[in-house]
Amino acid sequence: MIRFLYSNPIGRSLLKLLTAPALSKKAGEFLDTRKSTVLIPPFILMNDIAMSEVKPKEWESFNDFFTRELMPGSRTVADDPCAMISPCDGLLKICDIREGSVVTVKDVPYTVTDLLRNEKLAALYEGGLCLIYRLTPSHYHRYVYPESGYKTRQIVLKGLLHTVRPAATEAVPVFAQNTRNYCVIKSENFGPVVFMQVGAMLVGRIVTEDTGECHVRRGDEAGRFEYGGSTIVVLVRKDTLEPDEAIKKASSENREYPVKLGEIIGRKKQPL
Repeated sequence: MIRFLYSNPIGRSLLKLLTAPALSKKAGEFLDTRKSTVLIPPFILMNDIAMSEVKPKEWESFNDFFTRELMPGSRTVADDPCAMISPCDGLLKICDIREGSVVTVKDVPYTVTDLLRNEKLAALYEGGLCLIYRLTPSHYHRYVYPESGYKTRQIVLKGLLHTVRPAATEAVPVFAQNTRNYCVIKSENFGPVVFMQVGAMLVGRIVTEDTGECHVRRGDEAGRFEYGGSTIVVLVRKDTLEPDEAIKKASSENREYPVKLGEIIGRKKQPL
């Protein structure tokens, strides 16, 4: 179905309706209702959700379940002071930023300027790395700050809501078009780090715990995604982050690497 929508002329006509924010808003409104709780049991079965990790409660809506909290101790934030952690559960791919572009799935280029809508800020990340965390519906959808530091106010960029599945990225620049939020964390280890959340089809809201400009700590909850597959993008400057070898190898082979919230994904790059 995804491939049909993005590669067939009839499918692309339907896509104009499906990617309109108004439809995602309506879908989100239904998923906020008590009636939507009937969707929870089949969703658990289809996605093999580990309910032993989930903090028990009486769910008020499907979105209430989708943005569920986990039991204390289900995720551990690494305490290595020189490490960067994964801000979420997801599938990670790391791409080099060369000449203003980011090579992503299927070698589709996305300029950093399009991603940020800020040419001056984008120029800071030339030669750096782009970390793309793709969350599927089965993943835990709360996310945390990947690094400590003073963060800027949240920038909200309105756009279309496309799916983030690979078939879609072959046809359109998904990350440049989708609705997205980001801030810059001025960290001690890695300098200014862009921390971005990208919405996807049928995600009505990116719920960000934004308190304006303030100091944040690595591992503190930053927000959550409501229903749908979603993406987090982290940009780091040149020669600041040395990725984990297994993640680097998978990315070089155009593969995504499964990670959990709080795991170490790389460390501060030491000068030669």
